[in-house]
Amino acid sequence: MSSAKSNLEILPRGVQVALGLGLIALVAFPFVGTDFYTQMVTRMMIMAIFAMSLDLLQGVTGLVSLGHAAYFGLAGYALAFLTPQDQAVSLWWTLPVAVLAAGLAALIIGFFVVRTTSIYFIMVTMAFAQMVFYLFFDNKVLGGSDGLYINFKPSAAIFGWVPFDLDNKLTLYYFTLAALLLVYAFLRRLLWSPFGRTLAGIRVNEHRMRAMGYGSFGYKLTAFTLAGALAGLAGYLWGVQTGYINPELMGFHMSAHVIMMVILGGMGNFAGAIVGAFGFEYLLHVFKDLPQVGNVNLGKHWQLWMGLFIVLLVTFAPRGILGIAEKLMKRKDKTEVGHE
Repeated sequence: MSSAKSNLEILPRGVQVALGLGLIALVAFPFVGTDFYTQMVTRMMIMAIFAMSLDLLQGVTGLVSLGHAAYFGLAGYALAFLTPQDQAVSLWWTLPVAVLAAGLAALIIGFFVVRTTSIYFIMVTMAFAQMVFYLFFDNKVLGGSDGLYINFKPSAAIFGWVPFDLDNKLTLYYFTLAALLLVYAFLRRLLWSPFGRTLAGIRVNEHRMRAMGYGSFGYKLTAFTLAGALAGLAGYLWGVQTGYINPELMGFHMSAHVIMMVILGGMGNFAGAIVGAFGFEYLLHVFKDLPQVGNVNLGKHWQLWMGLFIVLLVTFAPRGILGIAEKLMKRKDKTEVGHE
């Protein structure tokens, strides 16, 4: 069970300090950044919620899903269908409905897919996601390939009183930041709970957990459903921010991107998923902005550079960016102890 315990280790103090400083930077960023960069960081936070939802499956439970984007897109579509063309709809009931819709879809699909293992699980999740993708892509009633516009952001009004306005970019930024922190706190608490420890045990040795009397099917299905619901929360926030939803959000590429985010940051403790999402989105802009050299437009081939970067990272730092930070902190601590 040593591998399972590794997910439950407390992060080194230096890493905790770095994450705390990162939180302070996020809180202060809108006051120093432009509107463009504030919206970009809002998008990064949304993707961080999305990445954490997959980390519950991939990093904690050991289930690699190539169809996780389906629940992300479904929640966005739920918001689009629930929002009238001529007025805003209430945040307080559309948010839970969209999240529940994504969770219900994950429950139904998960009922079939968690019965499979290894490569079969990966392929079946992708197959179901592609079915959902083409259901929306080929159906004009559901928006077709053009997608749907969300003309109004949800209203937070409560009996005429408006506590905050999501039309304000600053308000939406902090609302997303609050959602990010709540999801992180919830998942970290879940990781340390008996349920989270059981999921970690299933990832390490499912047969042993079954022999000990744990029903692995129920635990995996619960994790799959919860991960889908949290992906739905991210998809809802995406729809709120962008005002536009299309089938590409459910496609294989979106699922592959979120897998790379989890790998990039480091799997299994959710802080890595946040770091990976921010790192991936930042590298995305860096690689897309690469100059043209001769007749070759380097920025046009950003996916090649991103792929090479991920391959190098997995080869030399399999625990991701957070793993590198942990190693550096531990090495520093050993050096300080040696000097003493």
